[in-house]
Amino acid sequence: MTASPGAAVFLDRDGTINADRHYLSRPEQFELLPGAAFALRRLQEAGFRLFVVTNQSGIGRGYFTVADLEAIHVRMRELLAEHSIRFEAIYVAPEAPDQPSRYRKPSPQSLFDARDTHGVNLSRSFMIGDKWIDAETGRNAGCAASLLVRTGYGAETEIKERERLGATIVVDDLAAAADWILS
Repeated sequence: MTASPGAAVFLDRDGTINADRHYLSRPEQFELLPGAAFALRRLQEAGFRLFVVTNQSGIGRGYFTVADLEAIHVRMRELLAEHSIRFEAIYVAPEAPDQPSRYRKPSPQSLFDARDTHGVNLSRSFMIGDKWIDAETGRNAGCAASLLVRTGYGAETEIKERERLGATIVVDDLAAAADWILS
């Protein structure tokens, strides 16, 4: 399948692209999940634009700084550049869950910003993540589908949030999500 004009894939970061390290705070802790780079490359080569949408409450909780997060994202981009993968943008909600936030998932605001800034057609786009809030973000934004990966917290989410997941597509990992989107 080739992506429709303006189509994008929005990805949660921890537990979806990389191993979840529970408040990942240093670049050397960043580790791509097996098959993640290949899956992202397949999506990109099919014409999908790639975006990261991540809640990083460790900043709001004082566990690490914005500079620490930026260093992690430099590392992520370097690792993925080795596979010719490029993100259009990385959207971050740094607030703790109890702090007001316009961007904290399941708010669709980051996806709306991508629509407005990058010309994304949300109805032809997909959201992938390992938590219910990721799936809900995609639904709130009007994406074609939301996919839950069983990596990270996904397997636990599939069991605990079964009722809330609704029409969410559940797959094993990012590679399987790419397979589903490209089929």
